[in-house]
Amino acid sequence: MTSELIFYLIIGLIVFNFLLESFLDYLNYTKFDAQPPEELQGLYDESEYVNSQNYKKDKFKFGLLQSVFSLALILIFLGVDGFEIVNDIANSYADNSILVSLFFFGILFAGSFILNLPFDYYFTFVIEERYDFNTSTVSLFWKDKLKSVLLTIVLGGLILSLILVFYKYVGTDFWWYTWILIAFFSVLLNMFYAKLFVPLFNKQTPLEEGELRTEIEKYATKMNFNLKNIFVIDGSKRSKKANAYFSGFGSEKRITLYDTLIEDLDKQEIVAVLAHEVGHYKKNHILINLFVSIITTGFTLWLLSLFVSEPLLAHALGVEKPSFHIGLVAFSFLYAPISLLTGILTNILSRKFEFQADDFAKTTYSARYLISGLKKLSKKSLSNLTPHPAYVFFHYSHPPLSERLKNLKNNS
Repeated sequence: MTSELIFYLIIGLIVFNFLLESFLDYLNYTKFDAQPPEELQGLYDESEYVNSQNYKKDKFKFGLLQSVFSLALILIFLGVDGFEIVNDIANSYADNSILVSLFFFGILFAGSFILNLPFDYYFTFVIEERYDFNTSTVSLFWKDKLKSVLLTIVLGGLILSLILVFYKYVGTDFWWYTWILIAFFSVLLNMFYAKLFVPLFNKQTPLEEGELRTEIEKYATKMNFNLKNIFVIDGSKRSKKANAYFSGFGSEKRITLYDTLIEDLDKQEIVAVLAHEVGHYKKNHILINLFVSIITTGFTLWLLSLFVSEPLLAHALGVEKPSFHIGLVAFSFLYAPISLLTGILTNILSRKFEFQADDFAKTTYSARYLISGLKKLSKKSLSNLTPHPAYVFFHYSHPPLSERLKNLKNNS
């Protein structure tokens, strides 16, 4: 295979991915005006349902515009040998291969960040504002962006630097060391994400004593589930959408409730949602997902090690001299079909886990309260009640609400 064929293969994969995603989005769009399934009849009144449909349509149009812009940009960038230009700039500022790679990825990150800023701003302050979701301020928006950039530079730069050191000194065997490094960081993030990173963006306070905490602790004791860390996060300072999540292992495990969740749901409904989260823990879903992620990462790194030094990949992007950063970029384009497949399989597994967690909550606490809680959350977030099955297959990590409700009503 020649470098020219690889170039056109990269172009073909980019266009194919765009067409596939656009087709799936269109199929989903055709279902927006469908009547809700039987399980969800009466969730909205007529005006509320029209509002939810308009929200979905606005997000569809916005997403399509952003996708077309991204497609045009990457095709133009490839057409003018943009990676060669960036590579030349990076080489003009450094002679050391590690520094060159860091400069290279830094330039790409900065460009991507700047180009995506208008879309992020418009979505937050126009679309989310239009449907009364946004509670963020312009000042908070920019503070969040600045913190995200600094975190990416520090944490991402550290990990990337170590990977580049591995590659420089052990060559294609770098993938072993990188796999161990990423696995280590993955475990650390699962353990300490809520303690180390969430406070950079949100305030977390222990759930105060009262009926809700008593009910949660009563359920945890019944399940022999040692839970001392129950926190409330100030999600309302950015959005009215509600959420709850479970994180950590052992003594570091904690339940985090959005203040909007506490405001929107009744006490029993909140406990039912938490029972679902406890189900994930009891069924070892967190560990399984972590294991699957680590195995997938290892497989990807092994494949990368086979091709990253291949001169044809560099030549396909218009760069004469092979390097780790150019090989990584070319590989990321060529890996797209495998990424698509692993994404589908991961989503299938995730949807299965969601049913299992629902079953756990149904049998250990209450199907009725989980059903009413899920309905309220769906209504409040204007979620899609009628997704197209193909879109669900490719993209949904959770089953559609109607399927979850059917499952909860069976044998309950």
